[in-house]
Amino acid sequence: MGILLLIYSLSTKINYHKMFLTDLMSFVLTCIIMVKSAETLVGSLSRIASYFRVTEFVVGFMIMAFATSIPELFTGISSAMESTVESPKTSLALGNVIGANIIDLTLVIGIAAILRRNIKVETKAVRTDTVYMFLISILPLILMIDHEISRIDGVVLLFIFAIYVLRLLTQKGRFREKIGMDISRGEFHKNLILFVVSISLLFISAHFLIEYAHALALELGVPDILIGLLMISLGTTLPELTFETKAVLSEHQYMALGDLIGSVIANSTLVLGLTAIIFPIQTTDFVLFMTSAFFMLTIAFLFMTFIEAEKHITWQEGIALIFLYILYMVVILTIRSLEAVQTMG
Repeated sequence: MGILLLIYSLSTKINYHKMFLTDLMSFVLTCIIMVKSAETLVGSLSRIASYFRVTEFVVGFMIMAFATSIPELFTGISSAMESTVESPKTSLALGNVIGANIIDLTLVIGIAAILRRNIKVETKAVRTDTVYMFLISILPLILMIDHEISRIDGVVLLFIFAIYVLRLLTQKGRFREKIGMDISRGEFHKNLILFVVSISLLFISAHFLIEYAHALALELGVPDILIGLLMISLGTTLPELTFETKAVLSEHQYMALGDLIGSVIANSTLVLGLTAIIFPIQTTDFVLFMTSAFFMLTIAFLFMTFIEAEKHITWQEGIALIFLYILYMVVILTIRSLEAVQTMG
């Protein structure tokens, strides 16, 4: 009898590990598909816009305001659509947004600063935007004080995003890059198909990303928000990292900073706003949320200070920002470990 119990116990553990590894590999694969689909979507949209002779301002605005937040947006919408009163999943979206904003302002800009050695900020518009970014990033955290971002809160966030969009539309001088593409009818049809396929893949991959993330949270015995903070956010910020690296190495520093600031603003307003309207955002682990919120505000304030006071970000400051992210991960994992010990006790 004892041998049978031992065999049963071992087989259960083996099956659990197989299930965990399968879910983890599926999660990583889904992240890659989502990021590639987002890149294809942006490229096809730019070419479609070129075919219709849309100005470079509109294309630049579209990329700056929306493009790199597409993975976060689809993840948020999917988590809201799959949420029920008994099983809410919107904390995955909340964790993803906070985690993505922290990664954008530490790892992404830190790596860009190290590669460029010194990112200069000469335009007043970008420096002003860092202040707007800091103030706007505070808003969802204030709305979450009652442990929920309601549908009304979601409308408020979308209203703030609309103001940001209107402000961008009045600043045509910021988008100086020429499109320089002459698109044939055949190319147009090809990109139209790519657009439809990439949109479909984004919806499908976002659905499975939420499913695998939720499964991993259950298998690891951790809250959904932790998976959003540390895992989903790393996957969905890959477009920002790619764009920032290419931009700073090709001397387009103002584009890199503008895209990064736009991404943080879009995440904090558009993504959370739409998610909350579909299904209110809640979290079961308020300590993790408040700790992450504190780190995000501190990092956003430091970023704003670097830009406003010094008008540049040096490679040394880039290293400091990367270390801040490492510190954040250590603190978050320590808090979770202590919570697990208390639960077991």
